[in-house]
Amino acid sequence: MNIVHFFDERTGSLSYLVHKGRIGVVIDPVLDYEPRSACTFTESCDRIAAAIEELGLTIPYVFETHAHADHMSGMAYFRKRYGAQGVIGAGIVNVQRVFAEIYGLGADFPADGSQFDILAEDGDEIDAGTFMLRALSTPGHTEACMVYQVEDAVFLGDTLFQPDYGTARCDFSNGSADALYDSIQRLYALPGDTRLFACHDYRPGNRPMHFESTVREQRETNVQLNQETSREEFVAMRRKRDAELDMPVLILPSIQINIRAGEVPEPDKNNRSFLKLPLNVFQGDPSK
Repeated sequence: MNIVHFFDERTGSLSYLVHKGRIGVVIDPVLDYEPRSACTFTESCDRIAAAIEELGLTIPYVFETHAHADHMSGMAYFRKRYGAQGVIGAGIVNVQRVFAEIYGLGADFPADGSQFDILAEDGDEIDAGTFMLRALSTPGHTEACMVYQVEDAVFLGDTLFQPDYGTARCDFSNGSADALYDSIQRLYALPGDTRLFACHDYRPGNRPMHFESTVREQRETNVQLNQETSREEFVAMRRKRDAELDMPVLILPSIQINIRAGEVPEPDKNNRSFLKLPLNVFQGDPSK
């Protein structure tokens, strides 16, 4: 099995092309967005596509670990270009219901996950042809987070970052520090040499970008949750830290795209698509 990583400097996001033989899948692709002009572009997806073309791969699936709040999903690009099926955790339905209410999307937006091709449940195995992917539910960052295991590699989404940065925040989309603690313990129970691939690297201390760790490294050295950290310590730390965090810069535009499987809203009579900004919904504590 081969893993190719792609780093988006603008959002600190990592996407992956996983391939074996002539079959590959894409995990957590980024649709680029320039907020000042409200323009989307496909530079990040094009880089992955160039690698796919060079390797001569067939792409049966594109996976999302969750509905990202810090970048837009490039899922639609790979569904259209390669006929890939879009996969996300079945809990996306709950996330859609929360944000359909916030954005006032109405009856025209079905909050039933039908925008995606496959809604994965915990333990589901998806056969890509030359390798299998196993879905593991890891709620906490959001209630619908799902990681994917391929042989000895696990693609983490936002559950864990690099050991020197810590863990995901838990303060929106029905997130829970208690649930995240349990999800990470589930990952820590995997064999120590299991490889872990992060969805973001924020490079503390301006160090070089890192995207891979192991279960053993995380258990022993994660600065926020290691084998010595009690549940009570972790939950207290996470709640205090989350209360001090600003909202992700792109959360308001990106969630509207991501709950639609990377598609923009339907255009109006002038053939223009629009995103909504819900005024004063997040006034006060920006994490609520």
